[in-house]
Amino acid sequence: MGANAGRTIAIIGGGIGGLTAALAFARQGANVTLHEQAPAITEVGAGLQITPNGARALHALGLAGALDQAGLRAEAVQPMDALTAHPIARFDLSRQTPPYRFLHRADLIGLLAQACADAGVRIILNARIADMTAAGMADADLTIGADGLHSLARPLLNSPAAPFFTGQVAWRAIIPAADVPPMAQIWMAPGRHVVTYPLPGNRLNIVAVQERATWAAEGWYHADDPANLCAAFTDCAPALRDLLARVEVANLWGLFRHPVAEHWHNDRIVLLGDAAHPTLPFLAQGANLAIEDALALARMTRAQPDLVEALQAYQGARRPRVARAIAAANANARNYHLSGLQRRVAHLGLKTLGKIAPDAFINRLGWLYDHDVTSSSE
Repeated sequence: MGANAGRTIAIIGGGIGGLTAALAFARQGANVTLHEQAPAITEVGAGLQITPNGARALHALGLAGALDQAGLRAEAVQPMDALTAHPIARFDLSRQTPPYRFLHRADLIGLLAQACADAGVRIILNARIADMTAAGMADADLTIGADGLHSLARPLLNSPAAPFFTGQVAWRAIIPAADVPPMAQIWMAPGRHVVTYPLPGNRLNIVAVQERATWAAEGWYHADDPANLCAAFTDCAPALRDLLARVEVANLWGLFRHPVAEHWHNDRIVLLGDAAHPTLPFLAQGANLAIEDALALARMTRAQPDLVEALQAYQGARRPRVARAIAAANANARNYHLSGLQRRVAHLGLKTLGKIAPDAFINRLGWLYDHDVTSSSE
């Protein structure tokens, strides 16, 4: 089991990254305690995409069958002209290995929590941790801050860095929808876009983004009137407007850019996921990068008895990769919202690419999707 056998690991945060880390360390013989401030390990209200890079890590933890039961295998991604509802291109995802999947966050959280319980992870709920000297932290060999945007651990390792508003807000919603093809559609309009994809149980996940000067608070649990979502897309095609008109519950949040943390660790504390590198939702990588972080951290600390050297290797391997992914997500935010001549040229380019080199769109993301966090190099 390596150097982690018998180590005491404390984890702050019962989200996807924290649970994945708990499972990975427990499978290596560590004594793991996970502290979650909520009264239950749960998640509500949103879908996510598990891309092959994230799936590779979850498969290594023995969760391939559970993922197939909980999710849908994606067949394609389809850029759309939101003003006309005309498909611009269709890019195949069906040959991705491991499969590219659509899941509800609650289902992924549930299967991770069950696997953690089976592996002997101790989960403490209603854990309101005021500082890192709290019970279970001070005596741990390693404390993992997997506590998201407002991490308790991050400011202990880094100088304060104020996020800045991107000039964009986003809505999340789920609507009933039967017989939806297993593909992600990106509905692009000037200054706005909508991403839709199906979820198990005849549901459709909707994420809509609008550029605007007035900002909204961070955190996507803020309720908003669905009429505001519809109003942002009134000039779009009836097919899209009809989908948005079916939204009964919508959550709104402002999109803020946070710098990637300069320091991810000291001798006993380490960050992963959004605590280290908050990511905007334009590449479907927030959960996937956190999953990668968790497995990489467990593997590196297992292989290296010197904990500080292992943590240095972890940051050295992970920081350049997540910075590249964040830059790619930021570029998508611009490309989805083009207008005028730029928009026409970009759409023509996508259409041409889809006809003459349909694999090129996915191949250009090979550095992202083909990454294997289970390999000996990381």
